[in-house]
Amino acid sequence: MSSVSLPSFRVAVIGGGPAGLMAAQAAASSGAQVDLFDAMPSVGRKFLLAGRGGMNITHAEGYQSFVTRYGRQSHRLRPALDQFGPQQVRDWVHGLGVDTFVGSSNRVFPTDMKAAPLLRAWLHRLRESGVQFHMRHRWTGWQDGQLAFDTPDGPRLLAFDAVILALGGGSWARLGSDGAWVPLLQAQGVTVEPLAPANCGFDVDWSAHFSSRHAGEPLATVAITATDIDGLTIKRQGQFVITAGGVEGSLIYALSAALREQIARDGSATIWLDLVPDFSAERVFDEVTRPRGARSMSSHLQSRLGIKGVKSGLLRECVSAADFADPEKLARAIKLLPVILTRPRPIDEAISSAGGVSFEDIDGSMLRAMPGVFVAGEMLDWEAPTGGYLLTACLAGGKAAGEQAVAWLEKSLSS
Repeated sequence: MSSVSLPSFRVAVIGGGPAGLMAAQAAASSGAQVDLFDAMPSVGRKFLLAGRGGMNITHAEGYQSFVTRYGRQSHRLRPALDQFGPQQVRDWVHGLGVDTFVGSSNRVFPTDMKAAPLLRAWLHRLRESGVQFHMRHRWTGWQDGQLAFDTPDGPRLLAFDAVILALGGGSWARLGSDGAWVPLLQAQGVTVEPLAPANCGFDVDWSAHFSSRHAGEPLATVAITATDIDGLTIKRQGQFVITAGGVEGSLIYALSAALREQIARDGSATIWLDLVPDFSAERVFDEVTRPRGARSMSSHLQSRLGIKGVKSGLLRECVSAADFADPEKLARAIKLLPVILTRPRPIDEAISSAGGVSFEDIDGSMLRAMPGVFVAGEMLDWEAPTGGYLLTACLAGGKAAGEQAVAWLEKSLSS
């Protein structure tokens, strides 16, 4: 057989987030001509937003622990992560001329903490490799075997040899992740698990008094104990924020999958706060029951245990007056304070989403129902906590999809 000159295949990538950009890079590097489409005026919008507080690229913990952060779907994501895991992500960033460092929490950041320079360097590299960008092209499905788009110049139909869908989940619709693709794939017989909020806050029925006094205040150095849907106990330490109607922040996000599932099953979920995790239960009991003279209990708790402000307010909010006056029950509440979560916040407020295309419906990255159509990123049915895990899996999945699309085309050509 005579050799085929490259590039010989035309591959469409739909979606300009990290997974789509990496799929475009991988497909172009494998010799394909790549056209990338996005409904927004520019690519990487959620990527840039995530970088406003410091661009967390990946996580530097040991790899065996790293892969467990994807929960029940860890085994599904592992093949892609084995090929493009945390160290490979850092090497790739360095290859774009951006240095990185490991923070105190093992999170990995660019040295300037910014997303924009990394994205600019990446887009420059993609354009150099021949990737063509088509903005304001909203994909609307298939028509007569071609991809259909709504564009500023009206509807367009375009044909490609393979398609990679990297359309994101359902959070932050204004940045492009609106979940509009769900019915388009369902119409093709693809199983899509319902999209749900992940890394999200939760509603709590605070009293008006507590909410008005403490909304927006951080709860620093606390521990949360919760139970997942399988009955296993989870305990995490860190911080979160009291909102006007609930709780949010990194410690809550880390537990959001278990809490969301429990609420879906039981109608609510209870978290148990340890307001002073650095003190043992025995120490707390000794301090609470220590003679306090004429001081109020609130003053006593502040003096002996450092409980003040929002922590003091939480005790008053969640402990009855009778229990607050009982030193033994109060000491127990300080170490195990129940807070009832009633519902997750709406998906459009969430950092990411759960649900998506079922792994049972894909072979590698390709849809079983649609040969030549590949999927990558957050539109698949997995979730992960913040800390670089989301971005790493999106990059790894995008790379796998891009490479698999070209490999499938080459195999189709040779058969």
